[in-house]
Amino acid sequence: MSEIRVLLVDDQQLVREGLRVLLDMVTDLRVVGEASDGHEAVELAQRLEPDVVLMDVRMPGLDGVAATRSMRSACPEVKVIILTTFDDDEYVFEGLRAGAAGYLLKDVPSEQLTEAIRAAARGEAFIHPAVTRKVVAEFARLTEREHTRREQPLPEPLSGRELEVLALLAEGLSNREISERLFISTGTAKNHVSSILGKLDVRDRTQAILRAQELGLL
Repeated sequence: MSEIRVLLVDDQQLVREGLRVLLDMVTDLRVVGEASDGHEAVELAQRLEPDVVLMDVRMPGLDGVAATRSMRSACPEVKVIILTTFDDDEYVFEGLRAGAAGYLLKDVPSEQLTEAIRAAARGEAFIHPAVTRKVVAEFARLTEREHTRREQPLPEPLSGRELEVLALLAEGLSNREISERLFISTGTAKNHVSSILGKLDVRDRTQAILRAQELGLL
């Protein structure tokens, strides 16, 4: 690829200007557009067809995670790199689950940023070293959870998604809050909860949590 077309998405104009100045100095990169929120980003991605999108997380309206998910659905060939000041676990994992090809913090050196853009354009993943440790730890946790799921002493084991919902039930989240956390509809969250209650053979959420703790599912 001789030239990589880049779309900048950040609600702060100063950040966008700084990124544009930086990338304009690199011969094989070209900034083709800028967006200040997620909705505008998805629209521009469809119209401009960039190769790589640098996506902020916290933005008004449609945030970076939701915008990444929408963009990957509407323009599956576009590669998205989350570029943010936040390395919170929630942002990291939701961003990657949404289809981001990379996750970088804004303190990354310019050389690493440009290499991440090139890697994404080649179809490769590029993750900030501080974030990589979180991803490895999460992979280990999910592997252990999958093992637990296989060993569940239940006539019908809980699915991976149901285990996620169960963990959120243990945090005291409502169906609406679960739907927002997992990016599913409220109806789907309600169905998962009902299925969990049925599989655990309990009447309510409190009993479900207690039963899950007895079984070692939490």
